[in-house]
Amino acid sequence: MEDITLYTNNLHKQIKEDIRQSSTIYILSSFIMKSGVDVIFDSLQDALKQGADIKILTGDYLYVTQPNALVRLLELEGDNIEIRLWRSNGIAFHPKTYIFKHREEGAIIVGSSNLSRSAFTSGVEWNLRMQRRASQHTFDEAIDLFIESFYDDQTIAINAETLKRYQNDYNQFRAKNTDLMATWTKREEIELTLPTDEQESSNQVQDSFKTYETKLEPRQAQNEALEELHSTIEEDYNKAMVVMATGLGKTYLAAFFAKRFKKILFIAHREEILKQAKKSFEQVLHKKGGLYYASEKNKNHDMLFASIFTLSIQDHLHQFDLNEFDLIVVDEFHHAAAKSYTKVIDYFNPEFLLGLTATPERTDGQDVFAICDGNVAYEITFIEAIQRGWLTPFSYYGIKDDIDYSQIRWLGNKYDQHELTLQQLQTDRASKIYDKWTQYKQSRTLAFCSSIQQAEFLANYFTNKGALAITLTSKTKDISRAEAIRMLESGEIEIIFTVDLFNEGVDIPSVDTLLFARPTESLVVFTQQIGRGLRKFAGKETCVIIDLIGNYRHADTKLQVFADKENPDKPKSTRNPVPIVPEVCDIHFETEVIDLLNELQKKRSSRKERLFHDYLAVKENLGRRPTYKEAHLYGNINSKEYLQAFGGYFSFLQEYGELSIHEKEVYQSYYQWLAKVEKEQMSKSYKMVVLQYLLEKGPEDWFKPVTPIDIAPFFHKFYMEKEYRKQIDFSNKNTKKLWDYNEKGIIKLLSDMPLSKWVGKDDLVFFDGDQFGMNFEVDKEDQESLYKMTQQISEYKLHVYFERKGVKEKSRLI
Repeated sequence: MEDITLYTNNLHKQIKEDIRQSSTIYILSSFIMKSGVDVIFDSLQDALKQGADIKILTGDYLYVTQPNALVRLLELEGDNIEIRLWRSNGIAFHPKTYIFKHREEGAIIVGSSNLSRSAFTSGVEWNLRMQRRASQHTFDEAIDLFIESFYDDQTIAINAETLKRYQNDYNQFRAKNTDLMATWTKREEIELTLPTDEQESSNQVQDSFKTYETKLEPRQAQNEALEELHSTIEEDYNKAMVVMATGLGKTYLAAFFAKRFKKILFIAHREEILKQAKKSFEQVLHKKGGLYYASEKNKNHDMLFASIFTLSIQDHLHQFDLNEFDLIVVDEFHHAAAKSYTKVIDYFNPEFLLGLTATPERTDGQDVFAICDGNVAYEITFIEAIQRGWLTPFSYYGIKDDIDYSQIRWLGNKYDQHELTLQQLQTDRASKIYDKWTQYKQSRTLAFCSSIQQAEFLANYFTNKGALAITLTSKTKDISRAEAIRMLESGEIEIIFTVDLFNEGVDIPSVDTLLFARPTESLVVFTQQIGRGLRKFAGKETCVIIDLIGNYRHADTKLQVFADKENPDKPKSTRNPVPIVPEVCDIHFETEVIDLLNELQKKRSSRKERLFHDYLAVKENLGRRPTYKEAHLYGNINSKEYLQAFGGYFSFLQEYGELSIHEKEVYQSYYQWLAKVEKEQMSKSYKMVVLQYLLEKGPEDWFKPVTPIDIAPFFHKFYMEKEYRKQIDFSNKNTKKLWDYNEKGIIKLLSDMPLSKWVGKDDLVFFDGDQFGMNFEVDKEDQESLYKMTQQISEYKLHVYFERKGVKEKSRLI
């Protein structure tokens, strides 16, 4: 077969043959029809059975993709298939690409054929198939770009719950566009083509290794963190997270820590971060590192700096041994709960895993603390760093944003981009932003916008007013990022309007003014962007923050990131939306903003309603009803609110109709028991470990009596198999004697503490010194449901106990 072949019909034959031969199958189709899925369904299923890695990305542009096509794809059985949907927000989305790879063989098909029967068979289509050997560089670049698109923030995972949302949007669009839909339904696929913008060329950074004669020494924050990391190793932990505000040198900290390890893997998601990290490590360790991303994959180094997008590709990942690296460093660790990261983290078995982040808060609905067993070795926020003189103080100005965000559709984690942009591209609003900027600005400004259109609109307006302004976005072609930074630092320009390029990994210490011309949709991103202006710089005494405050989500709660949590004069009432900031900082609000913040607090939805919406987001993310532990891990609201607002998780599920009819009956019949487990106090984890032992016996026997002798082996093994459990709850002078199994000692501990402590005034549990069990019977038809409910509460309470206890214990050392 020729290296490059043109297909104008019957493409399905070649695609099915490629699927059969491939271990990696990536499909990018702007539209998907059920007829097309049917054509290749059996081939995809066979590939999954052989262990192939399959990823399919489609779009919602004009709602051509059929919901029943997505339903059919979800019927594919296997662990290695992911389906995602690109949310186009009305912007044209037209790629058609099929990528196949197996070891060193592979091919890519690019052309006009979407995933439909007509496009695969009799339709008029033009497609080129290029074998990998024709251009290794192009093939590898296509894979990397596919992975970046696949996990882009504009995509969502398709599951049973997200499919419901798409079906609803699909139906609404068809109802509003009946004439157009009538035409489309007569054909299986339509062709919509539009030239795509040229991709931004990546900035080439010189990457030559140098020998540095000046010896680099850790700064104070890095020294403190290093001490805690060394202590955590001595305590037999093999995972830890360091939470360190932007500007304090997380990357250099990791480099200093890496001195005790031989082979190192540094993982990040941006090219700039990888190259900066490589340079920092080389300066500290005086040896050369290799890059592993896109087309550059130089793995023959003891220090490897890898793109998560490249490394998470199955064929790339499996080139490495499970024990290849002694130290793995994951930068921007708040991303680490994403599937691409967990795939890599779960694959390797390093001596130590170190996560670095400035923002440990949950992001993407995930909990990053769980990945490092709740072990936070060191933590310092930007507020604490300012108080200690390590970062620049700020002067904050809250300016009224008169956009009515209640009229803009909320899409789960962001505002509808099209609707928001229509409101933002108004001359009167640009005029107000310009006036406030000229009133408060200093010399070098970084301005954050919601979209490329808004950034370009404001830059043009500011330029017409005489300001030295430019835009720097993913679409910018006439100036590189490095050149833009140089111009800002030299004073050739006053302000850069950007979208999300400067959230992570790029530092401009001379920036002394931040302008937020966008609503805060993510507290994590907001914190990252604030950090861009707080680095110390000669002559910079303060960082001015100009922030538009409107009636958007997080408008009042986000301000607590500025609060001085150590200030004894801080108001105890959480209803005061204006934070008390450190003495070296200032905070100012327009009168209209104060009125708005107070009004937002009055109108804020009830805690119950917020919990329910948070729960629904988790349910949609998982595609099913979450367990109690999952609601905690993946939700954005503190899970203790289920107990505070409802009396427990299953009480919440009952109130909102999320239990089946039989589950509701079981909940009502055994409410006292479930409430007891939910509210049980835990000064130690012992009681829940005993309950876990009972649950190991299964649905039919867990509630039957047992003896301390029965429980002892399980109880001892539980604490000895995980070092953090042993250190937290089994290492005082008495329990430490029981590290080597001592049945008599374990039985005494069980009798004195968890078994007797389980007994309460409710008389639901008994312990007579010999036998321990429940004082109630469980009807046979109720056993399975009650077992699962009890198990979920117990697992949740155990997880939260160790998560919080672990963080608390380590925090005492700071």
